[in-house]
Amino acid sequence: MTLEPRSVSGVEMRKRQAAHIEAPPQAPGQPRPNTCCLCWCGCCKCLWNEDRMERSERQTCTKMDSIEAAEEQHPSLDEVLSWARSFEMMLRSLEGREVFREFLRSEYSEDNLLFWLACEELKKETNPSVVDEKARIIYEDYVSILSPKEVSLDSRVREGINQSLAEPSNLMYEEAQLQIYTLMHRDSFPRFLNSSVYRDLLASRRRTCLDT
Repeated sequence: MTLEPRSVSGVEMRKRQAAHIEAPPQAPGQPRPNTCCLCWCGCCKCLWNEDRMERSERQTCTKMDSIEAAEEQHPSLDEVLSWARSFEMMLRSLEGREVFREFLRSEYSEDNLLFWLACEELKKETNPSVVDEKARIIYEDYVSILSPKEVSLDSRVREGINQSLAEPSNLMYEEAQLQIYTLMHRDSFPRFLNSSVYRDLLASRRRTCLDT
């Protein structure tokens, strides 16, 4: 006798789906069951999206940890000591510039360093259109008498800059930059070395060396 395949009633199908939905959650690390055969709402796709989001979150956390670790790096004791021996060496150090800038901010002369750095960037530029744009921005930000961040330049240097604006070049602020460099070196730098900003950092680096 030939047996006909038994059909599954709508009631049984709903019971199977209910049993699957109410099944206990999988333990962490165990593979999820394949739900394609009983799920009509696209659970497979949803689960795939969940996995993708979890992987993305883990990668983002790893990247943020790396960034935070990089931000937490501090200059070594030798590097901090070297700044006291050479103003130029301190300016060439990223950490040195940041600490010096913090000190200048407390004296309301931060714009001197920002002007010097802007001139350094301009000297590296070779594209004429970019040189023109950056030269005018520097003028408007630090040289113009209308600028709230005007740096202290003598009248002769200022007049030379005004004349150079007709045909800007990447070296048009060289004399002004030297004047501000000299001002920071002779005036601000000695006070910086005697300030709590520098002394506290130096003491901190020494303690770190003793602890290690």
